[in-house]
Amino acid sequence: MKILRNQVLQSIHNKPILIDVFYKDNNTPKPVVIFCHGYKGFKDWGAWNIMAKTYAEAGFFFIKFNFSHNGGTIQQPIDFPDLEAFGNNNYIKELDDLETVINWIFNSKDYKNEIDLTNVSLIGHSRGGGIVLLKTNEDKRVKKVITLASVCDFGKRTATVGDLDQWEKEGVKYVVNGRTKQNMPHYYQFYENYIENKERLDIKNATSKLRVPHLLIHGDKDTSVSIKEAENLKKWNPVSEYHIVKNADHVFNTKHPWLENSLSKELEEVTKKCIHFLKN
Repeated sequence: MKILRNQVLQSIHNKPILIDVFYKDNNTPKPVVIFCHGYKGFKDWGAWNIMAKTYAEAGFFFIKFNFSHNGGTIQQPIDFPDLEAFGNNNYIKELDDLETVINWIFNSKDYKNEIDLTNVSLIGHSRGGGIVLLKTNEDKRVKKVITLASVCDFGKRTATVGDLDQWEKEGVKYVVNGRTKQNMPHYYQFYENYIENKERLDIKNATSKLRVPHLLIHGDKDTSVSIKEAENLKKWNPVSEYHIVKNADHVFNTKHPWLENSLSKELEEVTKKCIHFLKN
């Protein structure tokens, strides 16, 4: 298996996008899967590397990447050394970054014998789920979409990052990262950018207009994103395939760092379900 880590793409927002690819180097065109991490996430979080290898072993060309403003850097792609970038992130930047990654693989000469560009799928975890639903609705190159523990609404997450008047006055709000103990900034631009692009960022609208197969997966013990959000997504796209993972939390019972050599039972179930969906 070939694993190429931390390839650098320039985003249109003047920050690098770091990309990993996992694939069997056998000169055979493979379906492409692009994975998007969630809020306070990164491509090397927890068990994502083991998950990526599992897809590659199953015959996929698997791509995962850091959003340009997720708070990581080229030197330190794990965690959040660049809180200034984190504070200047927004949903539109993430949509633009995903577009840059899709364009990159479509234009890549390095992998042209390894990829089947008629078969490109997106997977998004948590906030990344909302991003991939929006992008799939916008981009006809995407043929299937999978959401894992996905949010169904960006609006309620945008205006509730503290009191709006105070946020506007001070220009910044902070959220404590429970794991790293950092005070993570959200600049007021996040709210302004959401309001300016409210229609484009309407997950309900995008989901109800999907014309490609959609698999949505949620754990029934998720305390970060309620299972009701998955139920909403299913309601808005009744033909989607919906799978509940018993006793699974928001990250399917993994954590960071993940020191095991295999996936959790729950994330293995998720990955098998996804691979089956992508192959059929």
